[in-house]
Amino acid sequence: MFPDASIPSRYDRTAFFVSDGTGITAETFGHAVLAQFELRFREIRMPFVDSPDKAWEVVQRINQTAEQDGRRPLVFSTLVDPETSIVLKHANAIVHDLINTFVQSLEHELEAKSTHSIGRSHVADTEAYRARIDAINFSLAHDDGQSDRNLEEADVILVGISRCGKTPTSLYLAMTYGLKVANYPLIPEDFERNTLPTALPPYRGKLFGLSIAPTRLAEVRNERRPGSKYASLEQCRYEVNEAESLMRREGIRWLSSTTKSIEEIATTILQETRLERKSF
Repeated sequence: MFPDASIPSRYDRTAFFVSDGTGITAETFGHAVLAQFELRFREIRMPFVDSPDKAWEVVQRINQTAEQDGRRPLVFSTLVDPETSIVLKHANAIVHDLINTFVQSLEHELEAKSTHSIGRSHVADTEAYRARIDAINFSLAHDDGQSDRNLEEADVILVGISRCGKTPTSLYLAMTYGLKVANYPLIPEDFERNTLPTALPPYRGKLFGLSIAPTRLAEVRNERRPGSKYASLEQCRYEVNEAESLMRREGIRWLSSTTKSIEEIATTILQETRLERKSF
């Protein structure tokens, strides 16, 4: 069922993320823990392990890896079903049971039994699920200034020059937090007029700016249009300077995306604008 592969020499240890669902929760938690160590980890996601039989297959894969590596793998598990979860204890590995670690103590504190229902965390109520889809569709429709319609519905409107990270940030906020996010480019014509795009002044309170270091911008643009004026360092310096000056003059909060991940940018925007994620 699983390919046979020993640990490459460039890694220090193998880490498995085992889940009865997509494995995203186990992987996210595992990443947060492993990031505390200055070691290199080979990471393997094992999703949809929703029966004891599948868990035994995972145990076999883990044990094979332990034998090949000469070291016990690390396992981060979010298996909910107790019978399936117990199977993992037979693995020659360091197993971190992320569900039962917390569920057992909460059962005692809340004086209530857990349902131990597989997939429960992924079952959204219909209205909330539709709200998230609406947020994603809104962000797609309002990407890069494509539409001025219904801007009053936007939770936040991102502004910045081309290739500074507006689109991925907009979609991340929509998909992760259910926020309706529009984004608008600041272009040389705006700098010549010394004003914001005409659609934006009525929504000044919703504006948040992104910038980027000119050298990094030139690298990004050269990947798309190599050797062009658009990607030249001189043009990038001009646009970055003009955009930052415009945002300061207009009183728009902004940050540089140069060294930040999409997650960091989104979190900063939420903090700065005091927006709250939608409930799903």
